Amino acid sequence: MAKDIATLLGGFLTALLMFFGTVGISFEWFTMDSINAFVVLVTAFIALIINGFAIWKNTYVSKRAQQFKKNALKAQGIIKK
Repeated sequence: MAKDIATLLGGFLTALLMFFGTVGISFEWFTMDSINAFVVLVTAFIALIINGFAIWKNTYVSKRAQQFKKNALKAQGIIKK
């Protein structure tokens, strides 16, 4: 899904670039290379957010993670059994 969103964003920016070219507006920094780089950046950011949420959920929220942490602390002798 994240890749699909980034692809749609890239398609929109490409269409915007073509529209600006048609009406005679041009920006030196707004090229296909800059659009592709931005799409890669957006894809990486979305992946970072998804992975960060998964780590947070598995570490602090899920009962299974809390039970696993408790068992690990018991095994290390940090908390009493």
